Amino acid sequence: MHTVLENSRVKLVPLEMKHWQVLWPIATQIDLHAYGTNDVSTVEKLKDYLHVALKEAQHQKSIPYLIYDRSTNTVVGCTRFGNMDFKNKTLHIGWTWISPLVQGTGLNHQMKFLMLAHAFETLQFYKVEFRIDERNIASRKAVEKLGARLEGILRQNLIVKNGFRRSSCCYGILKEEWAVLKASKFKGLDSKV
Repeated sequence: MHTVLENSRVKLVPLEMKHWQVLWPIATQIDLHAYGTNDVSTVEKLKDYLHVALKEAQHQKSIPYLIYDRSTNTVVGCTRFGNMDFKNKTLHIGWTWISPLVQGTGLNHQMKFLMLAHAFETLQFYKVEFRIDERNIASRKAVEKLGARLEGILRQNLIVKNGFRRSSCCYGILKEEWAVLKASKFKGLDSKV
């Protein structure tokens, strides 16, 4: 069982299949397929999405989480560590979708702080990567606010909605950069309640 990550604003709980029920109302408000290859537009597609995340977790390729907003004590979405490469000590943070009600409230920044701290300080990974659709300006700005650097663009590497071939912006943070970023980009945040 994976660790719960939390502070005063957000709580990340290891994802379980039964969580489809609390995630479904949020899934109806978003379109993952607009920028990514995942589709949660029906209950069955949502269950398939969770099944894949949990199967990857069994094979130590991901750690998926349910996201709670502690200010309202409600579920607001899900996220995960993925593409976990223990040999090279790299992983991705992504597969994040949150309710439109909490977008722009600082919850995502707090959540990413918990995840980055866990990746670098507890799991002892060397690099954290993010891959974002080139057109998704809001997500790109959010990752840049974390201090992640744009390392390059994979041109037309994924097929998304309506057969569109998206280009993916690759961002990264190195462990050696974490102390400075933690003190600047996340000043005043605490990884404990």
